[in-house]
Amino acid sequence: MTKRTSAKYKLDRRMGENIWGRAKSPVNRREYGPGQHGQRRKNKLSDFGTQLRAKQKLKGYYGDLTEKQFRKIFGEAERVKGDTGENLIGLLERRLDAVIYRAKFVPTIFAARQFVNHGHVTVNGQRVNIASYRVNEGDVIGLRDRSRQLAIVLESVGLSERDVPDYLDADHSRMTATFVRTPSLADVPYAVVMEPNLVVEYYAKN
Repeated sequence: MTKRTSAKYKLDRRMGENIWGRAKSPVNRREYGPGQHGQRRKNKLSDFGTQLRAKQKLKGYYGDLTEKQFRKIFGEAERVKGDTGENLIGLLERRLDAVIYRAKFVPTIFAARQFVNHGHVTVNGQRVNIASYRVNEGDVIGLRDRSRQLAIVLESVGLSERDVPDYLDADHSRMTATFVRTPSLADVPYAVVMEPNLVVEYYAKN
């Protein structure tokens, strides 16, 4: 098992939720946390604990981003006019690895990051190998010719456990996806409840 796969399952168990809605999540079998003390009775979280948990869950969902990466994105969300929580979700969903995941070209957000890093993806016809690359409305994201028949791609496109959201226009026959618009929180098909407002509160106090 790879380090990232292990981290993915560990996050599910620590949160006690199936973060990505995956059939293989260990939470489907047991909801307590990892480790020898995972079955201890949980105490009620303080306001700080609730805010921290909301941040960890959102940060972990997008491939377990580092605190530095996540804090930088949050800082950008603060500087943009409008609701900071909504802006944060919009910026996270504009990451190239997130778009590749949403378009169902790969089965997990972790696979999406690796897929981009290995040079399988183009944006408007140009190869891009930076997972954090930020797409714009109207951008066409595609797979390189040699990447379209990879087993991971063909299997992921056929998965029924999630659908492509309507802010992407995916064409799986051509293996392309157009980023139609920046989504709001209500548009994003999270498998669990995400609370970016609590993330805003967390950073306001820390």
